Amino acid sequence: MTVDDEQTSWMALRQLLVERYDELRGRLTRRLGSSDAAHETLHELYLRMDRPDAVGALQNPTNYLLTSAVNLARDRWRTENRRAQRVDMDALEGLLDESPGPDSVAGGRLAFEALRSALDELTPRQRAIIIAVRFEGLTQPEIAARLHISSRLVRIELQRALAHCMARLGDVF
Repeated sequence: MTVDDEQTSWMALRQLLVERYDELRGRLTRRLGSSDAAHETLHELYLRMDRPDAVGALQNPTNYLLTSAVNLARDRWRTENRRAQRVDMDALEGLLDESPGPDSVAGGRLAFEALRSALDELTPRQRAIIIAVRFEGLTQPEIAARLHISSRLVRIELQRALAHCMARLGDVF
């Protein structure tokens, strides 16, 4: 693709993405800290570029692709983070009781013991993730870096851990 093009088509950008995929994935992996996230982001970017109109004049189409991919990954991370926080709050909402009486105290103790038992049944990684999120207040990327796994795997393991805990608490009540 030449820089002299007055109008850069989306199809030409898609072709450039295919031609420079390995280079873009490497650069994006360094930016995102995950090869899987880079692959998913470039795939989504490729699909979004299936448009009939023109992009316009681009000085550096490769940098345009990389910047677009980083922005897309950032938007996806924000959306997933909001969704995970919403799921976390919904999951914990059932445990809150604003006016504890004797029955509530006994129920709270049962719930606490059920939660402790459910946490003991989690895999060590799931337990580390749920503790890091709920008690240490770490973000999913921070946990991913700590455990040397992808943010996506952190999200999946967190969802599994929460689902397990909710199922165990549901068995008690």
